[in-house]
Amino acid sequence: MIKVLEEAGIVPDLIVGASVGAMVGALYANGMSAAELEREAYGIKLFDFFEIGMLRGGPSSGGVTQKWVNERLGGKSLEALPIRLVVAATRQRDGSQVLFNHGDTGLAVRASSASPRQFEPVRVGDEVYVDGDESSPVPIRAARALGAKVVIAVDVSAYERTTPQDAPPEWVQMDARRAKQVAAEAPAADVLLHPDIGYYAGHNEEYRWRVMLAAEKYTRQQLPAIRAAYAKAGLPAPQAKAGSTLRIPAAEASR
Repeated sequence: MIKVLEEAGIVPDLIVGASVGAMVGALYANGMSAAELEREAYGIKLFDFFEIGMLRGGPSSGGVTQKWVNERLGGKSLEALPIRLVVAATRQRDGSQVLFNHGDTGLAVRASSASPRQFEPVRVGDEVYVDGDESSPVPIRAARALGAKVVIAVDVSAYERTTPQDAPPEWVQMDARRAKQVAAEAPAADVLLHPDIGYYAGHNEEYRWRVMLAAEKYTRQQLPAIRAAYAKAGLPAPQAKAGSTLRIPAAEASR
């Protein structure tokens, strides 16, 4: 999705991410191009995030995630990143959304992606945090409140229509909760991108290739809506990068 936006000349001034969106957002905010992100996605190995305690069936501490992110950022803090990044997490004691905009980037991402039962809650200062997905899977309102004139929201959650019959009931309930939360915030977005990347996640190369291709194709189809959002906000239309072969449909074809 980032590849298509980049080719179309769309460069964000602000990135707001929750859960794995915070991880991808951190790399992108530090200047990784879409091509570099794609190579990273193909090269990443599950073993990179392995912890000994997981052999006993326990949750991951997330410490490896923190280290992995900070290594790729060269240790940059949130406020030192070239593009402004805000990381959304959920405060455990009251379930409210908390936004991190300065300090240890890897720690913020670790807190934002601490999915209950899979990861241990993360302490930051005097508070304990869990996955940002719990309070806001797609932090649209946060982006708008932070001053964004055009909000392009990205939702990679499952589609109800593609839910397999054998899906665990707790997963189905979680999907319903996510869908309700995203729907509540969707009116605050100018464009909500929601590609259907299938239900079950995988780790092999074929899975990664298929998912990225599906998201790329979908995002190209949404470019008219994105251009229309710029026009509605009174902003100049984004221009495709020099040498790009991207064909951007006319804005009047929107929606």
